[in-house]
Amino acid sequence: MNAPIPTVRLKNAWKSSHPWIFQRLVEKPAQRPKPGSIVDVVGVDGEWIGRGFYNGHSRIALRILETDPDVAIDAGWFAHRIAEAVALRREVLRLDDVSNAWRVFHSEGDGISGLVVDRYDDLIVVGFFSAGAWRHRSEIFDALRAQFPGCRFHSFADEHVQKQESFDYRDTQGTEPAIITEHGIRFRADPAGAHKTGFFADQRENREWLSHRVQGKRVLDLCCNTGGFAVYAAARGASEVVGIDIDADVIEIAKGNAKLNAPFAGGVRPRFVQADIFPWLRDAANNGEAFDVVVLDPAKMTRDRDQVIPALKKYLDMNKLALGVVRPGGLFATFSCTGLVSEEQFLDMLRRAAFYAGRTVQVLKVAGAGPDHPFLASVPESRYLKAVFCRVVD
Repeated sequence: MNAPIPTVRLKNAWKSSHPWIFQRLVEKPAQRPKPGSIVDVVGVDGEWIGRGFYNGHSRIALRILETDPDVAIDAGWFAHRIAEAVALRREVLRLDDVSNAWRVFHSEGDGISGLVVDRYDDLIVVGFFSAGAWRHRSEIFDALRAQFPGCRFHSFADEHVQKQESFDYRDTQGTEPAIITEHGIRFRADPAGAHKTGFFADQRENREWLSHRVQGKRVLDLCCNTGGFAVYAAARGASEVVGIDIDADVIEIAKGNAKLNAPFAGGVRPRFVQADIFPWLRDAANNGEAFDVVVLDPAKMTRDRDQVIPALKKYLDMNKLALGVVRPGGLFATFSCTGLVSEEQFLDMLRRAAFYAGRTVQVLKVAGAGPDHPFLASVPESRYLKAVFCRVVD
């Protein structure tokens, strides 16, 4: 016989459709469930509100998963949610037509708060960002095996997440990388040796769009990571491609990705350089270097709301320097994956960077992550990537 589901009561009235309820609004139950336990949530008037993950140690005390009182959150529920997410990618978005690498599950956007899953061919990479997702990992792994028979797993939980959510999890060790293809271009996805998921699938459509505008052009890929934009540019016929990143490990993976796609159109192979982009760009500008297409895709700047202003200042500095090496009439693609920085703030930063660089910037397109990274209108926090494609007029 199943144990009864604990009940957690709110201190104040709750009418929001947002799945997060913060600790200050929640009464501490007399017998506290373990972090990540499933609980029923009732309002101050005793009315049932929903069912979801409870974590008394986290700032986000409740993550609502279900608002139908007749629906149990069990193994079948997890299997159904994950099956729905996979069907969206395969049947509606038809991602298998363009790639064997896509985001399988995007946290609140797909209905399980704190669960992120990426697929790289037969390798399924699972990230736990809440104690609830971690506590129910067995049901999640089983549901994923049903959708991807014979798959391999790599799983992880960031150290700061484990601390905030009060759980301990040892990452998968020694996972072999996978070779993936998107739009006919091959990459090595290595979650154990590079970025935690091994590859940035969220930029797939942005890479493809920009790559059709680089033929015969000189291209600079700043903060290139494992070489996504650089490799695309070489494969689409750029005359010269340079990739810059400070991380020696990802530079080696980028070089390997270049080899996977040789021979390139016109015989051009990207040149990857390990360097800090700030001094590199200053030296390039002093030497009169100019590129027809410049890409700037830095890592996340902050997770702390108190550090948004310093993060915007850093974005301003690097965008100003990057604009200094764009040839007049050239293209500039700039990105931010810092979720706490809004699109409005990012565009305002770009305006100021152009002013300080003495350049006129014409915005051609504003985009974000691919459609396999959906977000609910009521949960804008799940929309993190900002992509701005510009023409530098003079």
